[in-house]
Amino acid sequence: MGVAGWLYLDRNDHLDSIAVLAKTPAQDTLSASFVFCGDRHRTNCVVDGDTFWFQGQKIRIADIDTPELSPPRCEVERIKGEAAKSRLLTLLNAGKFSLAAGFRDEDKYGRKLRTVSRAGNSLGDVLIDEGLARSWDGARHGWCQGG
Repeated sequence: MGVAGWLYLDRNDHLDSIAVLAKTPAQDTLSASFVFCGDRHRTNCVVDGDTFWFQGQKIRIADIDTPELSPPRCEVERIKGEAAKSRLLTLLNAGKFSLAAGFRDEDKYGRKLRTVSRAGNSLGDVLIDEGLARSWDGARHGWCQGG
């Protein structure tokens, strides 16, 4: 039973509470020089605070949710979303990191779902601690006042 015993679906067939079950790699071995994504070929670039391209593969950070930038629903969301995007760029460029797959390999958009860590610490947790992200609970929540 193991891991499956801890998972259950809610009434809408969504995983309840558990967004990621990931094993952190023993050693950080990945690195690249990241830039902000543009309209050109996307290899190693940051889309927003929780999505980036690495070695030509689109990755969604599985353990967090950050404000939307395409499009933001209000000015507060845009400002916080730009800050999260900039911070993720800095974090990814700060040294070697690891990617760990969780319970689901991809989301409905074909993005690889991965936890990103350095020295065993989630980079998503850094964004959460800095107020630029929330823990992913399986649903998007608004960043604008009142929702």
